[in-house]
Amino acid sequence: MTETQLAQAIAEQTGHAFHDLTDAQLDPDVVALLPGHLCRRYQAIPIERLDRTALPPRRATSDISFEGVQRTLVVAMLDPTDIIALDDITSITDMVVEPVVVARDALAQVFERYIRSDDELSDLSAVLEADAAQDPLSITESIEGGADAPPVVRFVNLLIAQGVNDRASDIHIEPGERELTVRFRIDGVLHEMQRADRSIQDGITSRLKIMANIDIAERRRPQDGRISLHHEGRQIDLRVATLPTVWGEKIVMRILDTAGNAMTMDDLQLSKVNRKRFEKAINRPHGMVLVTGPTGSGKSTTLHTALHAVSSPQVNVITIEDPVEFRMHGISQIQVNPKAGLTFQSALRSVLRADPDVVLVGEIRDQETAIISIEAALTGHLVLSSLHTNDAPSALTRLVEIGAEPYLVGTALSAAVAQRLARRLCPRCKQPYPADAELLGRIGFPIAPGEPPQLFRAAGCQSCSNTGYRGRLALHEVMVITEEVEHMFVRNATGNEVRKLAVEQGMIPLRDDGWAKVAAGLTTIEEVLRVSA
Repeated sequence: MTETQLAQAIAEQTGHAFHDLTDAQLDPDVVALLPGHLCRRYQAIPIERLDRTALPPRRATSDISFEGVQRTLVVAMLDPTDIIALDDITSITDMVVEPVVVARDALAQVFERYIRSDDELSDLSAVLEADAAQDPLSITESIEGGADAPPVVRFVNLLIAQGVNDRASDIHIEPGERELTVRFRIDGVLHEMQRADRSIQDGITSRLKIMANIDIAERRRPQDGRISLHHEGRQIDLRVATLPTVWGEKIVMRILDTAGNAMTMDDLQLSKVNRKRFEKAINRPHGMVLVTGPTGSGKSTTLHTALHAVSSPQVNVITIEDPVEFRMHGISQIQVNPKAGLTFQSALRSVLRADPDVVLVGEIRDQETAIISIEAALTGHLVLSSLHTNDAPSALTRLVEIGAEPYLVGTALSAAVAQRLARRLCPRCKQPYPADAELLGRIGFPIAPGEPPQLFRAAGCQSCSNTGYRGRLALHEVMVITEEVEHMFVRNATGNEVRKLAVEQGMIPLRDDGWAKVAAGLTTIEEVLRVSA
């Protein structure tokens, strides 16, 4: 059953009308009749204001005036029988409320487009500034009790909720000389969201430290922590890092949606050639598959998608991660804890004694982890891991730099995948434009003679917050370690020589994969040039 079918059934059962909010264009003045925090609390939003002719009361007396017009507010709700919500909305708006039933997913999209917490955050920051002006210590002291400082608590909660609703991957809270700046990283690009007086900095920092179980008295060294909370029916984890700067502690929170739906191989949008090579590598009974790229390039998502594809009740799958970003059913996942002596090396040695078929090592960072992983791949295990390199051929040389023997690397490694994340064009507002053949030729874009490609540019609409982009997609480079590549590498060939041979054997470079996705109308030339070398 879909959300729409469920809403239609509720409407039929309760005797209310069903309203389809998909692609709805609402009047912001009507939406503003109900405060945003109440919209989220009651899962309701005003969608239309009507002035109807009202019937006179049955018993009209001389002291009762009758205007003849009844102001009606049509409110889209998940539960049209919520009497408390209806009474509160009637009291706040001073109108007759007419509830209609909507689908949950459509209401969430409307919330994302029309209801933001920016204004409320500004109001709360003004309250906090006033409190700090009266007593600079009042904020820090009061938040230790939590409930004693509702402005600080509400500010932090709204900030996190807005980041989740905006699909941000990171929230940056940055102190300056005079201002505290909040920025969200959305689709890989930082956007400034909020500026507040620097006087509220200590209160916000202390509140987040308490939530993340971090020592609030320590301000001279970096600290790490974790926050778990529920938001709109799903669990959200935040990885918190503090950094001491000249103006105070900077806080960066990585948002981890641990309850996110498991991705499939189709969701990775690999090209036919790359998908065939990748699936062949992960379906081997042994060997090592590495996913490479910079921080935030989607390596963990690709690895867990591969893990989901190969896991089954007949296979023993164990992961070692820092942190555990995706919780998967039927898989044993280990969280690294260096303070307790549980490192990648010690955990990996213990895991290999637990009879695993597939092992996922979150990241190869040192010589011991690299050697143990390679030995596991050579002794009948499938090992999946990530590495920080610029391209797929560099994975070989990087393992040797860490301390592994070249002949072992060439034998153990089955495939290396390099990837980058480019912003995806918003499907609602992308615009076609005529391609400039001369420009395409200069940047190396493949052009078929007599057939100029149909390209698209970012335009901007309400759905994508006027950026022209919504979501991201990966560009891939899959190198299979063939016998020729192995022999060349053992002879101490350079990375460029290995790359040239891999391309001759069918490897599609990152930028060429990007051009294919530009031609398919999924992203833009500017995005491919931004993320690929």
